[in-house]
Amino acid sequence: MASLTVRKLDEALKKRLRLLAARNGRSVEEEIRQILGRAARGEQGESAGTAPVRQASARGIGPLPARHGADEAAPDIKRILLIIGGGIAAYKSLDLIRRLKERGATVRCILTKAAQEFVTPLSAGALCGERAFTDLFDPLSEFDVGHIRLAREADLIVVAPATADLMAKLAGGHADDLATAVLLATATPILLAPAMNPRMWEHPATQRNLAQLSADGVVIVGPGEGEMAEIGEAGVGRMAEPLEIVATAELLLRKAAGDQPLTGKRVVVTSGPTHEPIDPVRYIANRSSGKQGHAIAAAAAAAGAEVILIRGPVNIPDPVGVSVVKVETAREMFEQVERAMPADCAVFAAAVADWRVSAPGPEKLKKTGRGPALNLVENTDILATIAQRKAKRPALVIGFAAETEKVFANAKDKLRRKGCDWIVANDVSPETGVMGGDRNRVHLVTTEGVESWPAQTKDAVARALVKRIAAALNKEANS
Repeated sequence: MASLTVRKLDEALKKRLRLLAARNGRSVEEEIRQILGRAARGEQGESAGTAPVRQASARGIGPLPARHGADEAAPDIKRILLIIGGGIAAYKSLDLIRRLKERGATVRCILTKAAQEFVTPLSAGALCGERAFTDLFDPLSEFDVGHIRLAREADLIVVAPATADLMAKLAGGHADDLATAVLLATATPILLAPAMNPRMWEHPATQRNLAQLSADGVVIVGPGEGEMAEIGEAGVGRMAEPLEIVATAELLLRKAAGDQPLTGKRVVVTSGPTHEPIDPVRYIANRSSGKQGHAIAAAAAAAGAEVILIRGPVNIPDPVGVSVVKVETAREMFEQVERAMPADCAVFAAAVADWRVSAPGPEKLKKTGRGPALNLVENTDILATIAQRKAKRPALVIGFAAETEKVFANAKDKLRRKGCDWIVANDVSPETGVMGGDRNRVHLVTTEGVESWPAQTKDAVARALVKRIAAALNKEANS
């Protein structure tokens, strides 16, 4: 009888906790933590209207915290559930967590049993800022059906690396561990980043699973081609790089949210340096990394635009979702820009060489005790040519002014001389670290004046610029 009474009290307590949690907009676990916290502080009960606590417990699955530290123009990357599969590429997933959090995301992490052979839950949890989950039958999280809430309290689920085994289980509807149970219990968009041996990737079974997953609406990023961890193995099967996965995630989230103000617009972006040959070995160039131009192309694509990126020789990955045209010289870049017209907007972020050698040597020039006499001729001014044309001129033409002195004065003069609509000016003196760095401080120069932006990442500059581009193009369309 005593045991029956205890069971009845236990059930009544659970029911009371569920009602109280629902009234306060919290999970049962979070409600318990609130009660225990108030008891420890000697406080009274909480009113029904009190806002739920945002910080998740290190021992449970409380509600995800709100976005943090995101700049004004950051994409709406909110809640990401990252599932790490068992493969050597799992080490990249730790960097992926960092990259997602840089973009303002809150990240939760699930590690499969095999993944824990490569990275630890402690490492993933430390980067996420909360406990990493591993066990389908974990009593700490399953008290309130934790795997169901993990499946539903996310804006996007990313599986990286997605092994052949994980893909097969998802395609077949298996749910024998926490990762697969979550994947089967969700209606949230799923992004897979496959990683496996090339022969496993090419196997008919994997390709059948891939076709089924694509038909089910799962989005695939990668895999790339290159050398594998196994010595002597190479081919298609390398997991996409973290920045490529982040860019694809941004595209999916923006599309799902209907946040693509450049849909239907065509944007041409130039990026990187040009190399003007002196002989087969040497060339004239500059220190441009292409990071800012590539970031603008990626941001425009995320905003829904059709983007043509015409880029010089760079050592950074090409952005996702854009058409890339690779060139070497200023003349090649100008030819490809002409071919890309007409466009709604053209952003000339490339650091095009002003001069080229009129007759590059067919053989390597030798030292003779005297420097070679190089006859330089001026390259076509791509920005001015497009900005001043009468036909097929983009509605918005934007140039860049990389200056080391008199930034405002030189940028205003360039705006006038080139005939473009905007100039994005910045100080690239060596002490700024802008050339080749990840941060930038720019000034938007228009006929209406100069607007100085705070120092921020080049990705943030790109998002802010694309936001302005969308507003300007939509204003013109509606006028």
